Amino acid sequence: MKNGLATVLDSVVPLLQRHPKRLTALLAAVLLCGGGGAFAVASLAPDMADMPVRQLTQSVTPLALDTQIEALDLHRFNLYRTETTRSSDSARSLLDRLGIADTAAVAYLGRDARVRQTLLGRAGRLVTAEAADDHSLQRLTMRWIASADATEFQRLVVERTPQGFSSRIERAPLTAGSQLASGVITSSLFAATDDAGLPESVASQIAEMFSGDIDFRSALRKGDRFSVVYETLEADGEVLRAGRVLSAEFANNGKVYQSMWFQEPGQKGGYYGLDGQSLRRAFLASPMEFSRVTSGFANRFHPILQKWRAHLGVDYAAPIGTSVRTVGDGVVEFAGVQNGFGNVIYVKHRNDMVTVYAHLSRILVKKGERVEQGAQIGAVGMTGWTTGPHLHFEFRVNGEHQDPMVMAKQAEAGTVSAAAKAAFERQASVMRQQLSTAGAVQQASAQ
Repeated sequence: MKNGLATVLDSVVPLLQRHPKRLTALLAAVLLCGGGGAFAVASLAPDMADMPVRQLTQSVTPLALDTQIEALDLHRFNLYRTETTRSSDSARSLLDRLGIADTAAVAYLGRDARVRQTLLGRAGRLVTAEAADDHSLQRLTMRWIASADATEFQRLVVERTPQGFSSRIERAPLTAGSQLASGVITSSLFAATDDAGLPESVASQIAEMFSGDIDFRSALRKGDRFSVVYETLEADGEVLRAGRVLSAEFANNGKVYQSMWFQEPGQKGGYYGLDGQSLRRAFLASPMEFSRVTSGFANRFHPILQKWRAHLGVDYAAPIGTSVRTVGDGVVEFAGVQNGFGNVIYVKHRNDMVTVYAHLSRILVKKGERVEQGAQIGAVGMTGWTTGPHLHFEFRVNGEHQDPMVMAKQAEAGTVSAAAKAAFERQASVMRQQLSTAGAVQQASAQ
């Protein structure tokens, strides 16, 4: 068999070598004929239009939806809406903003003693209303804190009952929480904190904690950034008040400052850098919470004397009655009326240092009284030689006037004790993560 196949191949190979083109054409013709044959076979299949057609009919049982449709017709949807109260609110104007059309509710809210005392005429309180789909009032709720040191909140509840409307006041414990925020300086600190939705008390604390390192009156730059973590006091998930700043970070002119609140066992708490260095210095940078400075420690044109002269203190513009605090521990050396200073207080500190607080409307301390740093000693006024309400503040060392900002920065600071170092490091690690998260959220939203 093998010899026969070899004989055939021996005869075919020379033929292929002598006539390659003719054999290729012959092979192509065979293939085409085979394809045509296949086509012819396929075309002999029956036409689908000639195929017989059968029709099948089958009964279908409908789904039992009548009960469900009827239940939906009977179902009523309640609507919820929240509004902030205004001092000018009447029962009707408040319900109108809440989208409620209910004359009976208007009448009840207008005459109920609890509602008139706690709701109407009170600005800035959050009210939540529950209404039926016909816009009638079903329930109205409002929460508030009665005092700054309260541990409970109060809740006004007005409800529709089968017998008509009723009201009651409930009490429940406040829940402590925390929030993160961040922002970018475009013009001023308070403009940036407003844009970030921060309460003013939080903004003031940020300025206070970094005031020894950053001059918020002149050193801010466009593009400076801050991140903050602060306490909140909540009622039923609603934030009623902002509390203490727990940690903050401020990037100013390329340098980053960080701080956090820490309290060693048995001691007063305070703010520390995340390296353990205390931010509490012997002297505060300002005798008031963050305020607008009208005249710094430099020469100026005196508005009353009408001539240029050295201004040996700092003037803080503020409304009459604004609280004034002592910048450091000391003893009241003088409290009374003195020439152009009007109502003035002198506080003597260690190392022959004296601070002066002038043009006060009220004096709250007496000569010889010992005061601690941050204690309220008086209030802003416009007594003595002044053209408007402000506080004139001076810092003297051995009788020589000094720049208060420079003295605050030069004041020494303490550190966390060795015994509390481990606890401080654990807390600092958590605060670093939270501040990093707040900053990342701000950058993501900016993009």
